[in-house]
Amino acid sequence: MVRKPATLKDVAALAEVSRATAARALNSYGYVGDETALKVQAAAKKLGYRGNRLAQALRSGQLPIVGCIVGDIQNPFFAHIAHDVEVLARECGYNLVIGSSEEEAEQEISLLASLRALSIRGFIVAPTSTGDSLHLKSLIAENIPLVMIDRVAEGIRCDSVVVDNEGGARKAVEYLLAMGHRRIGLLQDDTRIFTSRERMSGYLKALAGAGIAADERMISVSHSTVERAVDATIRLFNQKAPPTALFTVDSLMTQGALLAFRSMGLSIPHNVSLIGFDDFDLATFTDPQITVVSQPVSEIGRAAAGLLFDRLSNLDGPVRNIRFETKLTLRGSVRALAQR
Repeated sequence: MVRKPATLKDVAALAEVSRATAARALNSYGYVGDETALKVQAAAKKLGYRGNRLAQALRSGQLPIVGCIVGDIQNPFFAHIAHDVEVLARECGYNLVIGSSEEEAEQEISLLASLRALSIRGFIVAPTSTGDSLHLKSLIAENIPLVMIDRVAEGIRCDSVVVDNEGGARKAVEYLLAMGHRRIGLLQDDTRIFTSRERMSGYLKALAGAGIAADERMISVSHSTVERAVDATIRLFNQKAPPTALFTVDSLMTQGALLAFRSMGLSIPHNVSLIGFDDFDLATFTDPQITVVSQPVSEIGRAAAGLLFDRLSNLDGPVRNIRFETKLTLRGSVRALAQR
């Protein structure tokens, strides 16, 4: 017959103390007399009591664990970042817990609350909203290290790693303009998201710089998923005077646009030109390959993790904000139109 593992109740009974006293003696918190502590420890040893050391360590904050909450783990950009953060965490002797907000503020708040209950040492977060940030401000108020990645939230002074979203988008649209395009479509995400708003700003500034008024018929808003981007692209190109070129604000939307063009029988770049923000594997496997605004993804995750571990070793150090430049990677998805 298999003997059941000893419980705290068993230890307390053998030592003739309460369970609360046994717990204090075994977990080294609160006051327990020396003689009582020795009795409890002897009883635990005799019974082979082990306890839940993992739970105890989590509650006391002794385990070296950090958290990372990204926008959507299915997005190749965030998947790459999470991987790089985990690699550096291991190098620094930490474990990483990863959560995905799926770009929902409520889910981000819930995830953060759950992870905080585990006494996690610090967080890397890609904020879903620039304004709804009380849950993040509470981290700062409690001196829990926070690094914002890819996006920043208003009114929070903490370490961050972002890229020049506006400048990258502006370069892409200016290139389309230089190639003779005037009806340039924009496929974007919800503007409550920092990156989407910044990239839209770059799009609008490029048009304004060329003396072209923004046309709401050229802008289609979609959730950042391949399926939603397909529908949004089809709506945009079913107009009487559709765009001659399309700029998409992330790689999932670029993939959705590619599928939509295929379903509509539109050939790239003969019928429509395309530039996407974010590089992705499929961009170099298509024919033609897709012109993109590249981010230094391999540097972003490691930079954020480096800031977090530096902060964990020096809570009072100066705030550091890193901003990487982007690069317009020219391939074959844009064709020149005759200037009029």
